[in-house]
Amino acid sequence: MIPPMTAWIRRLRWVAACLLGAAAALSAAAPLHEARPLMGTVVELSVEPAAGGETRAHAAIDAAYREMARLSDTMNHYDPQSVVSAINDAAGRRAVPVPPELMAVLAMAQAMSAKSDGAFDITIASLRGWRFRADDPRMPSAAAIAAQLPLVNWRNLRIDPRAQTAYLARRGMRIDLGGIAKLAIVHAGMQVLERHGIARALLNGGGDVEVIGGDAARPWRVGVRDPRAPERLLGVLRIARGFVVTSGDYERAFVRNGRRYHHILDPRSGYPASGPHGVTLTGERLEDLNGLGVAIMVRGKPDGVRWLTDNPRIEGLIVDADDSVWMTPGFRAGFRATP
Repeated sequence: MIPPMTAWIRRLRWVAACLLGAAAALSAAAPLHEARPLMGTVVELSVEPAAGGETRAHAAIDAAYREMARLSDTMNHYDPQSVVSAINDAAGRRAVPVPPELMAVLAMAQAMSAKSDGAFDITIASLRGWRFRADDPRMPSAAAIAAQLPLVNWRNLRIDPRAQTAYLARRGMRIDLGGIAKLAIVHAGMQVLERHGIARALLNGGGDVEVIGGDAARPWRVGVRDPRAPERLLGVLRIARGFVVTSGDYERAFVRNGRRYHHILDPRSGYPASGPHGVTLTGERLEDLNGLGVAIMVRGKPDGVRWLTDNPRIEGLIVDADDSVWMTPGFRAGFRATP
């Protein structure tokens, strides 16, 4: 999931915009900032070291990036040496040993697939032929999609936590963790920072954000992109700790014969989802949020509203296909719209 350079630059600009409020919130404490390319995007850190602890804070930042890079290498299906590639290569033939961190992500993916009745499905990678690059788009034929669609079935990813193995039950199946691994990797980086004594930090993985150490007096301010006009912010969300995650139809897309095709595919049809333009969620539990934005993009606003209303641990915003904006009361309470 390495984007073209133009998309990489757009993401870099977006990260900078996203963090303007956070930097202002920390300016009195002389925070340390770092930005490095990772996971096909720019991963940015902003940490507030303890007094006199700048050297330890730099060591913590380096350790966090090392851990995130290690996990990214393990879960990157574009890397033929990764464990995910090994799972894909062995589809229909044998189970593959997986490390605990990958097993946790696979289990999270299966749980979200069950909760969303398959709207989120990492075996969507079994659909080959799509390429969502404006400068070099690719679109499979209707016949190719019809032939490959039976391979998309999250239930045919068999994970065995006791044996620590993963197995794709049919030849030709593939998994892609792009919709769920990034937030888990961001969280792993934050855990490293905390183990090194960092008490206040923001970690932004190209729009998937985790923060710690905020409070009512000094909350973190995270920019929320407007999916209808991605070059601008819809507003700013104030939170003390937890995650802010966004899914949208604007990041990777192309237009053909007057129709726009984006990268979030519907497992039921094999074509891009026709639901909302964008979804932003916030909460403190990784397993509540990870993959849910994609599921809402696929299933649509009515199911999204129901899922968010039924889970009081999650707050969210949905920009629907008709450009209307809906928010949970908790999200609205911390949100300030851009004038």
